[in-house]
Amino acid sequence: MVQQLEKNTSSSSSSCKCDHAGPHTDGAVVAIYKTHTEAEAAVKELQQSGYDMKNLSIIGKDYKQTEDVVGYYNVGDRMKASGIRGAFWGGLWGMLFGSAFFLVPGFGPILAAGPIVSWIVGVLETAAIVGGLSAIGSALFSIGIPKDSILKYETHIKAGDYLLVAHGMSDSIVAAETTLAASEHHGLSRHCCHTEKSV
Repeated sequence: MVQQLEKNTSSSSSSCKCDHAGPHTDGAVVAIYKTHTEAEAAVKELQQSGYDMKNLSIIGKDYKQTEDVVGYYNVGDRMKASGIRGAFWGGLWGMLFGSAFFLVPGFGPILAAGPIVSWIVGVLETAAIVGGLSAIGSALFSIGIPKDSILKYETHIKAGDYLLVAHGMSDSIVAAETTLAASEHHGLSRHCCHTEKSV
């Protein structure tokens, strides 16, 4: 069951204090983007607004069929990409912390950048798969996103959409929500303690 949260601009009443929101976080804002151009513009807007990029993740598929070589590789401490979306993923990996390529059953090839990489790896290493959810879904559940929202997000990822996840303390979540609300998103929700407030 999704509980709608009332929008409140005061930081004291908009904060979420629960044990399920993840370490050092009050919740998350999730935005859905249909194109890599929309997702990249949103990331740049958050960066320009001063949002802490260590609390920003993106996940999506790089499923476009092509006859060109596609590759993902590490150079120093940054992952690089080549192929049709190489500049997009390479640019994001330069701004966000952590990057990965996963082959997830039911999803296919998935690319991720930001803290979501460690959340997915943590789920896989501890076998902490939440009933009925994928490794990606279980990682999202671990930061307080409710199961019914996760199922919606998994469907979007499978369809080739991009999921942008901003998490952190209540003040930064409200600021990220405001910035993302002005972007060309195709769905925006704030999550706290396994509840959702659609924007």
